[in-house]
Amino acid sequence: MIQLQTPFQREDLAQLKSGDNVLISGILYTARDAAHKRLVEAHQRGEKLPFDPQGQVIYYVGPTPTVPGEVIGSAGPTTSYRMDPYAPLLLDLGLMGMIGKGRRNQEVIDKIVEHGAVYFAAIGGAAAIIKDRILSCEIIAYEDLGAEAIRRLEVKDFPATVIIDSKGNNLYESGLEEYLKWKNK
Repeated sequence: MIQLQTPFQREDLAQLKSGDNVLISGILYTARDAAHKRLVEAHQRGEKLPFDPQGQVIYYVGPTPTVPGEVIGSAGPTTSYRMDPYAPLLLDLGLMGMIGKGRRNQEVIDKIVEHGAVYFAAIGGAAAIIKDRILSCEIIAYEDLGAEAIRRLEVKDFPATVIIDSKGNNLYESGLEEYLKWKNK
């Protein structure tokens, strides 16, 4: 496992290859599609965003309600393609990592390569385990969105897999190619 600390620098991510397993420690911000839409609209109006995206990571998650005595509810990733209309701008503003599940469109992949960023996947079925890696959780914006509010998470050894590395190598494509080679033997 490769240890990573947020905020990320381009050099931190240049070493990663699609398929690498990592443990991320530091701060992650949560946002789903409704929050992304608001972030982009706020930027377009010239407003200050609720957090500076420079070097940061957004985790695409809408956690379930928190049980008393817990930091956060179940916190598994949501499907990433819904953020594709908004991700290019956030990458232009300095975002260096995104965590979700599923494929990304070509525009997002091109921006990942342009900025030396990385797209990670978290395992949805491990949501209950993932929540144990979250040390603190604070809503910082758009509380009216409920589960989709932007949260600031402090994490320790948050497990993820590099899906699209900073050079554009895509595990979803290379993994399928390997499977097809194996299947056709």
